[in-house]
Amino acid sequence: MLRLIPAALHRTGYRLAHAVRRRWWRATKAKLTGCRVLAFDAAGHLLLIRHSYGSGNWMLPGGGIARREDPLAAARRELAEETGLTLERPLCIAVVDEPLYGTTNRVHLFTGRAQGMLVIDGREIIEAAFFAPDSLPPALSPALARGLRDWLRAAQ
Repeated sequence: MLRLIPAALHRTGYRLAHAVRRRWWRATKAKLTGCRVLAFDAAGHLLLIRHSYGSGNWMLPGGGIARREDPLAAARRELAEETGLTLERPLCIAVVDEPLYGTTNRVHLFTGRAQGMLVIDGREIIEAAFFAPDSLPPALSPALARGLRDWLRAAQ
């Protein structure tokens, strides 16, 4: 049904919803729970994505964990929704608390092998690519830049 909305309008909707969400988190100090995935291809390259909303920086696939949702199930769901890929041999490598728009986001980090064909919707996700760990794009999200070295070590 959402495919009936033109992509440009859909991206605008994501940006507006994200702005409202940020204000809500800041006002309520809601405790957030999320997940991120360090997904590697067969060559050991790391998958990064860029959203149509937010900073525009490269980041790991992931998102929110629903109430009573298993963190691994959420990580698999988010990876599939954002990239069309499945996660093989998943392993939780860390749980970190990060500041996010005036509140705290408890993030479950998973790693594993990405399987399938990389497909993005051009609406929520505007770009996705695999990068060699020693040749990452310069515009990484600050949270990713802070933790990536340790997370890559833990993923090995």
